[in-house]
Amino acid sequence: MRLGVPKEIKDHEYRVGLTPGSVRELAADGHELLVQAGAGAEIGFSDEDYRAAGATIAGSAEDVFAMAEMIVKVKEPQPTECRRLRPGQLIFTYLHLAPDPEQARLLMESGCTAIAYETVTDRQGRLPLLAPMSEIAGRMAIQVGATALHKSAGGSGVLLGGVPGVLPGKVLVIGGGVVGANAARMAMGLGADVVIADRSMPRLAQLDDQFGPRLKTVYASADALDRLVADADLVIGAVLVVGAAAPKLVSRGQLGRMRRGSVLVDVAIDQGGCFETSHATTHSDPTYVVDGIVHYCVANMPGAVARTSTQALNHATLPFVQALAGKGWRRALAEDGHLRDGLNVHDGRITHPAVAEALGHPFHDPQALLGV
Repeated sequence: MRLGVPKEIKDHEYRVGLTPGSVRELAADGHELLVQAGAGAEIGFSDEDYRAAGATIAGSAEDVFAMAEMIVKVKEPQPTECRRLRPGQLIFTYLHLAPDPEQARLLMESGCTAIAYETVTDRQGRLPLLAPMSEIAGRMAIQVGATALHKSAGGSGVLLGGVPGVLPGKVLVIGGGVVGANAARMAMGLGADVVIADRSMPRLAQLDDQFGPRLKTVYASADALDRLVADADLVIGAVLVVGAAAPKLVSRGQLGRMRRGSVLVDVAIDQGGCFETSHATTHSDPTYVVDGIVHYCVANMPGAVARTSTQALNHATLPFVQALAGKGWRRALAEDGHLRDGLNVHDGRITHPAVAEALGHPFHDPQALLGV
């Protein structure tokens, strides 16, 4: 198969769909690799590195999209990229379609087959292609939140770790999944007073066993969240409903009970955000203030540490890329129900139930499309 890797064009997005190491593996499998010039240059992967690994360097994104049978990206295709897709072409990337009806419409109109990293599952019901970026985003959430608390950044001037004689800052993490656990780990490492709230008692028990008494765990009832949000210096939104829009768990009214200069970091912003006052921001302009509360809602947080993120993502995605390229997407999806869970759009139809529900489109069962 001929695989294409375009340069990412989202604001300050320096990750790349395939590393030279992944290209080498795929070339050894007998596939053709077409990589846009400069696709990995910002994170130390030169065009010569890609040539040495077995790729051909394309001069433009138009060439990559025109010639490739399968596009491998990182972030959701932007409108200009969607318009370059064609019937029968496969794209494998993060999509996050639930809060993005325009992207969904363009993908459907293109006639392409779109498989989303974030809805591929494994035998334990986990999300193996979302997990590495969730780990990074969770850890970054504390870094960016701590910086946003600086007075120079509009924050309240609280040092999360405190100092002798001064209490540490209070961090509330809403959601105990991969993002939440990594955020809690980082916050505790800084010495903050950390509470993690979730609605799964088994998950809270796991977190209690994992971190011990340094981490406080709370069942995420509306009453508990109301009290905890009001008391927090930094709130991390880390909730996820697979394929669907994130629930709104903090209302604008609750902001009025927080200390001025407190910070919200919405890691769920890719799925629409879990705070009522959230809207997507960029690395160029990452924060804004509502009712005195600083909001950080960058939709591609791991892009800030693009070299680490690209390597971690490729470790997870490469086996799936190999399966899709080696078997063809129909056979690969027919043989692997977990990879089939990643199919979001095919031939103008929505093929993931949560995405269809969020967008108000009919759901088309991928098993019926594949005849399995």
